[in-house]
Amino acid sequence: VGSLSQSLTNDVPSPPGALYSRKFTIDGEQISLQVQDTPFVSLEDDADTICCQEQINRSIYWADGFVFVYSITDYESFRVLRPLHQHIRRIHPNANIPLLLMANKGDLLRARQVSSKEGLQLAGELGGTYCEVSARENCEGVHEAFQQLCQELSRSGGSCNGEKRRGLHLVRPKSPNMQDLKRRLKQALTSKGKSATTL
Repeated sequence: VGSLSQSLTNDVPSPPGALYSRKFTIDGEQISLQVQDTPFVSLEDDADTICCQEQINRSIYWADGFVFVYSITDYESFRVLRPLHQHIRRIHPNANIPLLLMANKGDLLRARQVSSKEGLQLAGELGGTYCEVSARENCEGVHEAFQQLCQELSRSGGSCNGEKRRGLHLVRPKSPNMQDLKRRLKQALTSKGKSATTL
């Protein structure tokens, strides 16, 4: 997901969990998009449930739309999507949340393990849209896919869980880059303060 987010925002590579920002203009209205790059989700042994960090649950709670990314060269990354969607539905049981199913590594056709037909079928089953991209070779395709999701969010009002947000006290995910910056600034100020007192 990081490479897709970097293609979208032109950011430098960041660790998993990073928060990327980008502005789109759709129908004359400027939309500020925040993409939370969540850590990897894996299947439990019984293959019906997923194993995910608490950070992912916080991201799911705050999200107005979802991009499910898998590699066409890795069938396991495709298998996790259905249980992940069920997990999201447990968190948002009644919400109509826009969903984009994005098949990445479209440039590696010889190593393909997941067909376009399977991707389209799953997107239809989950009620989302489907696209196949190559983050390495065609960042324009990534841009168009995210723009399509933004259009869907704009039409739906982007408020699938506004009421819940006011009621619960969950912290919105923050970019590790900003947290790291704050930590460094605090350290710098503390060390300057110590130097001043020793003089």
